[in-house]
Amino acid sequence: MSEKTKYIFVTGGVTSSLGKGILSASLAKLLQARGFRVTIQKFDPYINVDPGTMNPYEHGECYVTDDGAETDLDLGHYERFLDIKTSQANNVTTGRIYSTVISKERRGDYLGKTVQVIPHITDEIKDCFKKLGETGDYDIVITEIGGTVGDIESLPYVEAIRQFKWDNGINDTMVIHLTLIPYLQTSEELKTKPTQHSVKTLLESGVQPDVLVCRTEYPLGKDIRKKLALFCNVKINSVIEAIDASSIYDVPLHMLKENLDKVVLAKLKLPTKLDPTLSEWKAFLQRLKNPISEVSIAVVGKYTELPDAYKSITESLKHAGAANECGVNITMISSEYLNEENVHEKIKDFDAVLVAPGFGHRGIEGKIQTIKYVRENNIPFFGICLGMQCAVIEFTRHVLGLSDAHSTEMEPNTKNPVIGLMDEQKQVTDKGGTMRLGAYKCTLAKGSKAASIYGQKTIEERHRHRFEFNNKYRNDIEKAGLMPVGINPENDLVEIVELKNHPFFIGTQFHPEYRSTALNPHPMFVHFVQAANLFHQVNNK
Repeated sequence: MSEKTKYIFVTGGVTSSLGKGILSASLAKLLQARGFRVTIQKFDPYINVDPGTMNPYEHGECYVTDDGAETDLDLGHYERFLDIKTSQANNVTTGRIYSTVISKERRGDYLGKTVQVIPHITDEIKDCFKKLGETGDYDIVITEIGGTVGDIESLPYVEAIRQFKWDNGINDTMVIHLTLIPYLQTSEELKTKPTQHSVKTLLESGVQPDVLVCRTEYPLGKDIRKKLALFCNVKINSVIEAIDASSIYDVPLHMLKENLDKVVLAKLKLPTKLDPTLSEWKAFLQRLKNPISEVSIAVVGKYTELPDAYKSITESLKHAGAANECGVNITMISSEYLNEENVHEKIKDFDAVLVAPGFGHRGIEGKIQTIKYVRENNIPFFGICLGMQCAVIEFTRHVLGLSDAHSTEMEPNTKNPVIGLMDEQKQVTDKGGTMRLGAYKCTLAKGSKAASIYGQKTIEERHRHRFEFNNKYRNDIEKAGLMPVGINPENDLVEIVELKNHPFFIGTQFHPEYRSTALNPHPMFVHFVQAANLFHQVNNK
């Protein structure tokens, strides 16, 4: 629609965790509904090259793209809202910027000049700003800048935006500043001063925001909007209310009501063609908020204190719940505190159990005891990555009788390594970006539950792991009833196991949660919630 790619930058002020990712995804959803080709990219100020080596408590889950990039969890929001695939190019960190610049310096690309933040770092940032726009695939590129304006680590990005806005043209580039309007209970009033100071900080760096999006617990009156417009140098219709929503999926409708998309298109001098009715989105929300049944599902993992550690899983369960018109009540349970003595009391009231992915020894025995309990009591079970590996360990121990069966990740000297390190991983010393990452094909066994769920013979799913099912035990495990029904056709690796004579007992080596979106929920999650619903109905007559 647009001859020249337009660029929108989203910055944050006053405090972190205001929801820049959700705002960016919501705006992109509205622009997409108007017929524009839109993508979103995230620039993170931390020095890690990517979040792949981070503990989930640091930054939430690590999201994985088809091309094997380990990225910020906001890319999951982008994909879930827009139904598009992101890539390595959609997430850039300070670590990656500096790594590239230092590599250029070592090669002599700067011809002996002193390498500095300005212009070399900022030039590299600007080049990354443009990469997706230069493909010709997009009319609009939205760039979310991580962190908060005023942070030392964010300064090079703000400076790069200042330069980029003038290089690229003021009608082709704009800045949206997401900020907080706190409410003081004692005086019962909303306060604009923090936002004024945040905008002042941006102005000191030479960047004037074009739109203010204001997070608030209470509606912004006309006087508040006029005050913000006056002191922050924006038009009053560019002061957008972002009132707290009951669901992240409400935000596109709130932004539509506030005319954010119209304000943006006017600033970028783009036509306001097509009416963004969002009928499918509204239908999804209707099903999400008005279920005709309810189930309780336990998510058993080791990072349960931080919900963002399993963000894609919890959102996938919500998508699947909406598809089934079934409310999904999710309870996070730490596997570290589960054992043979208390597992019955902790798990007995749930309609299904999902054992989550993770790394390391902590909480492993709790996961194994949980899987034993749901296997023996015919409770629907879904194991993802390490959850699938724990299912194999549990089955081998308690059905095949190999009591010391384990993964070499947790017990390197086990005599029965039913899960072992991949051959190509044995010489790897660097941890970052070296796992089996990205999309790989999987062939499904005819007549299997997995084949029925997917409705096709060959699938492609995203991976993030180092350890695999040990094929030396495959025949014995299969004869005992745990069936390897999904196999990678290139290297014969087991990707899916399912248990015979169980209502729903499936483990996947891959991460199906990375492929679920609001309007296209993942079939594995859809059928898992179906199984939970059936279990609930049968056991609660």
